[in-house]
This record gives sequence, structure tokens and C-alpha cells, in this order.
Amino acid sequence: MGRIGELVRFCRCINVVLAGVILISAPKAQAWSKEGHIMTCQIAQALLEPHAAEVVKNLLPDYVGGDLSALCTWPDQIRHWYKYRWTSSLHFIDTPDKACAFDYSRDCHDHHGVKDMCVAGAIKNFTSQLMHYGEGSSDRRYNMTEALLFLSHLVGDIHQPMHVGFTSDEGGNTIQLHWFRHKSNLHHVWDREIILTAAAEYYGKDMDLFLKDIQTNFTDGIWSEDVQSWGDCDSLLSCPNKYAAESVSLACKWGYKGVEPGETLADEYFNSRMPIVIKRIAQGGVRLSMILNTIFGKHHHEIAAPA
Repeated sequence: MGRIGELVRFCRCINVVLAGVILISAPKAQAWSKEGHIMTCQIAQALLEPHAAEVVKNLLPDYVGGDLSALCTWPDQIRHWYKYRWTSSLHFIDTPDKACAFDYSRDCHDHHGVKDMCVAGAIKNFTSQLMHYGEGSSDRRYNMTEALLFLSHLVGDIHQPMHVGFTSDEGGNTIQLHWFRHKSNLHHVWDREIILTAAAEYYGKDMDLFLKDIQTNFTDGIWSEDVQSWGDCDSLLSCPNKYAAESVSLACKWGYKGVEPGETLADEYFNSRMPIVIKRIAQGGVRLSMILNTIFGKHHHEIAAPA
């Protein structure tokens, strides 16, 4: 069952960049950590069917050797550049405080009120762009490589519960607290602190071992019977709405619950929330593979985007 399975049962709950790019630090955390994104993309790529795997490899620049995870953090690294500043709002959704529900028409907009400018809308947009891949090089409307990288990254983001958090605290970014002995904020706890603490406590900081444990738990472990249902959606372009609704529900039940600004979060919070964080990474990876297999499968040309 592995450490994750043991902890779930115990708790009873369940940078490589495009050539020449320099990493720019964001003023506040608004994405899974690089570790979370890398694992999401590694899980997804390992589950790709042969034709989809070949398309993904062809879309990636040669210097990454076909490794999607090497560029999974790229959208975070470029979003403060002038050219990509418009993408900043695509990484999250701000929902009404304590509504604990996602409504696309109400919530999917940027700070200026521009519709569809949120992580759910962006996933739909980049999915739709990638559906044009089969039209060949004559279709120059979209940059397919960038669409692939944004989609892969944003599917990870939408599975981080605090990316679909409350408006007033910016998804927990303004809730300052301590994680064990150092300063942090609630958003960063879910982005990175829980992942790094789990890696250190249970895997000796070996991320490959951590990844293998996650994969074991959805192939023949505690989540194996649920995996098929993870892909259930009314249509491919409706999937992000489901993912966002799950995240805001988890943010309410587990992210914000019992947390007060200035307090110290430690063992109790870590032990009860870690299984949720790890399952969301697993779900993000499995679902990304399902999306890419659908788009790039041998019969991808038969898929039509809903009006």
C-alpha cells in the first residue's frame, strides 16, 4: 500500500524553460510547486497511449528529450513577462467567500470582469486549440506547443484546492501563518509545504520514490477502484467545471477549516491534509492523460467541441 496508503488509513481521511528563458520569481504563490507540477506531468505522460505519446513528443522542443515534465512549470515562469502578462489570471479562480461552490458564469473572469479568464476557461480554450492539431501545419492560428504546455500546467493548477479559493484572501495567499517553525501562508502550505514535508518525512526527499508510491496507489492500491470514475464528464470541455467544483469543496472542508491567521499549522494539519494533496496530484495526472489521449488519439479528428 505504501506510505500514502498507510497514512490515509491511519488518518481515516481521505526547471527547464523554453530556450534562453530565465526563471522569474512570482511575488506570491499561485501554483502547485514545481514538484507537484512535475509529478502531475510524469503521471500523465506514463499513461499516454502510443499515438498520443508520439504527438506530445513531436510538440516538445528537442532539447527536453520528449520529457513533458521538464516544461510543466513554464507557464509560471513566463506569466510576469510583458508578452504573457495576460495569462496571469488563468492559473486560478476566485469564488465568493464561503460560498463553497463553483459557478462558471459567475466566477470565471479576471479582475477586470473579462469572461472566461480563469483556470477553467483556459483549460477549455487550450483543449479546443489542441483539437486543431490534426489539421496539419497549414493551420497557423495556434501555437500547439504552447497550448500543450499551458494545458498540462493548468490541469495541475485546477486540482490544487486553494486555486479555487475565496476572493477576499486570494485563495489563502493573504492568510499569514507558520508552517511548523517557519513563516508561510495558507496558499503556499497547499502549493508546496505539504508536498515537501511529505517528501522529507516519508521518502528521504527522493521524489522518484514519492512518485512511484502515488502511481502504485492508483494502479493497484487505495484509489485503483476509483480511477475510472475520475474521467467521468458530460463532455471533454465540461471536465474543468467538475474539477473546479471539487477543488472549492475541498478548500472549504479541508483548506480553510479551523485555520486562523497567525497560528502555527503542524502535525495534525499535515497528517489530515497530506492524503488530499497527494490524491489531487494523482487525479490531475490521470485526468491530463485522459484529456490528451482523447485529443490526440487515432480518432481525435472525430471529436467536436460543444458550441
